[in-house]
Amino acid sequence: MSTPPASHATLANVAGPIVAVNHTPAAAAVATAAAAGGRGASAPILACYDLHKSFGKTPALRGARFQVQSGEVVAIMGPSGSGKSTLLHCLAGILTPDSGEVHFGGQRVDRLSEAQRSELRRETFGFVYQFGQLVPELTAEENVALPLLLAGKSRAAALAAARPWFGRLALDGLEGRRSSELSGGESQRVALARGLVAQPQVLFADEPTGSLDSLAGELVMDLLVESARRLGTTVVIVTHEPRVAAYADRESTVRDGLVVA
Repeated sequence: MSTPPASHATLANVAGPIVAVNHTPAAAAVATAAAAGGRGASAPILACYDLHKSFGKTPALRGARFQVQSGEVVAIMGPSGSGKSTLLHCLAGILTPDSGEVHFGGQRVDRLSEAQRSELRRETFGFVYQFGQLVPELTAEENVALPLLLAGKSRAAALAAARPWFGRLALDGLEGRRSSELSGGESQRVALARGLVAQPQVLFADEPTGSLDSLAGELVMDLLVESARRLGTTVVIVTHEPRVAAYADRESTVRDGLVVA
């Protein structure tokens, strides 16, 4: 089950400092993982424990647990309605779970206020959605610069930071075009540039190639993974397509609101 992303007005609504986490039951799970060695030897950058989330009487998550290490590219797979997008939105602080814990870098995301979660999304996370969701009134370079503008950068500085992404993502010459003048693949690459321009710690991609043909989808995924690895960005991809999941370091499967593999 999917929900729309936070509005630009919500993302611009910034409150006080983000609160730190006190000891929680999840700390024991991290300690157990550390004792086991391997990837678990360091605390995950992002994790959730026993997440439950319902929409009315319809449960979307039924005790989901998930972890990702810093710098990993992880694909969350599952059929439509399995709860994978709800899981992503809880991890990203777009939704708050009914119960359970979401941890990011030593913080309890599920305990933050809406304003604090907006600050986290605006300053630390990046997002790419299935249909790009570009602002139609803005040019391509203004769309890419938008996260920096919302963060308080001047227009000149934000646009200067946005422009190099057009060369990196094979979009040269399209800076002044609006979304109606771009192809689906071009729009999605602009959306990818917008998701990465602020060099986020975590990039959340919800069906990033779902609206594209196979060739355009492969180009977007090549550029997404290459750019994220260059920046050291952790990537969480929600997809139902095995060819997209194949770009990830590992895959997790959500079924009936649980991460089962």
